[in-house]
Amino acid sequence: MSQEEQTIKLDQRDVLDAAMTAGHILLENGAEIFRVEETIDRICHHFGVQSENAFVLSNGIFLTSGDEHEKRFARVEHIPVRGAQLHRVAAVNQLSREIEEGKYTLPEIREKLEQIRNAPGASKRALVLMSGLGSGCFCLMFGGMWQDCVAAFVIGCLLYLYLLWLNGRCSKIVENIGGGIIITVCSLLIIHMPFGMDMSHMISGSIMPLVPGLAFTNGIRDIADGDYISGTVRMIDAVLVFLSVAAGVGCVLSIYHHLTGGVML
Repeated sequence: MSQEEQTIKLDQRDVLDAAMTAGHILLENGAEIFRVEETIDRICHHFGVQSENAFVLSNGIFLTSGDEHEKRFARVEHIPVRGAQLHRVAAVNQLSREIEEGKYTLPEIREKLEQIRNAPGASKRALVLMSGLGSGCFCLMFGGMWQDCVAAFVIGCLLYLYLLWLNGRCSKIVENIGGGIIITVCSLLIIHMPFGMDMSHMISGSIMPLVPGLAFTNGIRDIADGDYISGTVRMIDAVLVFLSVAAGVGCVLSIYHHLTGGVML
């Protein structure tokens, strides 16, 4: 193999590696399937890799290239489903458009992608606060009084402290069942205080940090775009979360009714 052929092969492989890295960052942070495929295409085509072919699922990317003019390349990456970090999705999305405008060389692109991958998210304190604020605001939207909203705020903060404590050590099903239990137990304790609160509003608001709205929306979007496998997987994942939270809430309420002889809340 001549020196020129080796250089072409190396450059093509570097381009595909960079495109795979960009797709990986997008997919693990909650991007839609079409966005991942489009970003990979943008990077590869800008650097002249025309035979690239990406097949993206909800938790994996299959990337190949090669024809009579270009060297063969194949790579598969498994990408576990994680929480959404939309600031990283937006950063990679913007980077792909700047690449098309010719603003970056390949080494600069790899450096930018590493910076995006390692970009810090919100602090734990901010996440706990936002969980509480979200719970309180949704409680208000569902018709709760100010006392219910304050209670939902406190429960939402406690819920996120629980999630941070678990830190992914349990399966998603166990994690959400536990979340539903904590929300319901806290609500039961609070309604026995002399404030005249409505437990249904507190629970409705407090469970919102557990609701997988992004996964559910992306599942619908993927199905609408014809990505039926990925869309179905994301929809099933969202439904399992709904069922897990409902199981946690229902378990505590059933035990409470049994212990109290069926007293209505």
